[in-house]
Amino acid sequence: MKKESTSSMVTVHEVARVAGVSAATVSRFLNGTARVSVEKRQAIESVIDKLNYKPNVLAQNLKTGSSRTIGVLTQSLMSGYFGDALAGVDDALQGTGYAPLIVSGHWHPDEEAERIDLLIARRIDGLVILSGKLKDAQILKLAHRVPIVAFGRELNGPRAYGFSLDNYQGACLAVEHLILQGHRNIAFIAGPSDHLDALARLAGYRDTLAKHRIKEKQQLVVSGDFQESGGLLAVERLLESGQRFSAIFCANDLTAYGARLALYRRGIRVPEDISVVGFDDLHSSMYTTPPLTTVRQPLFDVGQCLGRAIVKMIGNEPIDMEAPRLNLVVRESVRRIT
Repeated sequence: MKKESTSSMVTVHEVARVAGVSAATVSRFLNGTARVSVEKRQAIESVIDKLNYKPNVLAQNLKTGSSRTIGVLTQSLMSGYFGDALAGVDDALQGTGYAPLIVSGHWHPDEEAERIDLLIARRIDGLVILSGKLKDAQILKLAHRVPIVAFGRELNGPRAYGFSLDNYQGACLAVEHLILQGHRNIAFIAGPSDHLDALARLAGYRDTLAKHRIKEKQQLVVSGDFQESGGLLAVERLLESGQRFSAIFCANDLTAYGARLALYRRGIRVPEDISVVGFDDLHSSMYTTPPLTTVRQPLFDVGQCLGRAIVKMIGNEPIDMEAPRLNLVVRESVRRIT
């Protein structure tokens, strides 16, 4: 159907006149501040479509005190890990009338706090936090100012909700798989020592070895930083230590990428000589050489959960959801040994 007018030429009063209702009824319909009968709603929607009317969002926001914006604090705008979660948040907000406003805290608590203050100053209606270094007490305090949903921590307050994935169980799955493939000397490249997910994965590694009565060798546990460069340097340290190992469990996929490069430069084949397992299942992990066996974190699903939860919290609806589960994705980077 051909539009009769452009949005810049149409006013609320004209929509009301053509629809045969009052301007106040049109405003209530657009703002969602009161119920409008089915007949009037259909008439208004038909005229809005016919006249190609676009409401003045800024004016509406000033009237309602709502910006229809959800602030999202991530830690990196370049990371595939956070990118998948951000895509999930954005997907969940489609059709809700809310739009995301994304900032990065770069894993620094002071910067995270500063960016959150900037978001609140822009009158966001809710805040989604993807991991970070802020303490739970700080987030609960911030929740007095704006509803918050956070990933990577357990929160349960009137205006703050948080959940995390079972990183411990994910690490157990990875190490169990290596052991079932015959590996006993399994190296582990850890994540940052102050990162809760990294600590849970280290605990899963240790406990799974103990479960199978495999003595942990301290020399086979080396520190990393969740980055490719950290994985590369960690493998160099492992090789220079002279310790024998047949597999490496990496605390995340980026670490595994760096580890794979270090092995390649030494002429060590994967998986013929050394097997490698990661954690995250980033999109690129299925295209490494060889494709990487890894623990899948359903980050897009996580983002969707966060987006849905913040909309429910803003609407004073109960949040009742189950955190997505981790699972092992078996590819060609692990070899069975006898």
